[in-house]
Amino acid sequence: MNNKLYGYSGTSPQEGVTVTSSMKFGICTSGRKESDDPLKIETTLVKDAESLSVATDNGIEEWNAMDQDGWTRRLVTSKSLSVSLGGKRNYGDPGNDYVASCAYENGQGCDSWFSVIFPNKDQLIIPCVINVTSMGGDATAVNALEWEIQSSGKPTYAPYNGTSNDA
Repeated sequence: MNNKLYGYSGTSPQEGVTVTSSMKFGICTSGRKESDDPLKIETTLVKDAESLSVATDNGIEEWNAMDQDGWTRRLVTSKSLSVSLGGKRNYGDPGNDYVASCAYENGQGCDSWFSVIFPNKDQLIIPCVINVTSMGGDATAVNALEWEIQSSGKPTYAPYNGTSNDA
């Protein structure tokens, strides 16, 4: 377990059906390095996010085997994750400023870590690239900040174990 992830401290595991806002997420504002340990990185809140949607994309190989009388067989051969987030631009918030700054970066300047803490306190830590998709809005609207996290390598999933290393 990583107790440096935003939203980990001060919460108790929940059971049953929960609201989406009980999921806590954060971004690593120092970027991502090859030497990083996902169980030791630190993430911070991105204020004023209004929506979060996690999607999995599977690569599936399929074939029609003679021994299956022509019925298709399949095997999942690859995976990737993406997280779409929408919200408001909050100037001065470290997480919001960091994400917004990635709109003007290329290459490793968009590399980071994204963390999700689920209501049961399981953790998902994703090496990722940040793709800012929209900022601004109508003249009378609050400035928008919309962005995607796209996985860049295998994520770490850490089930909550309730041991004393929880801070």
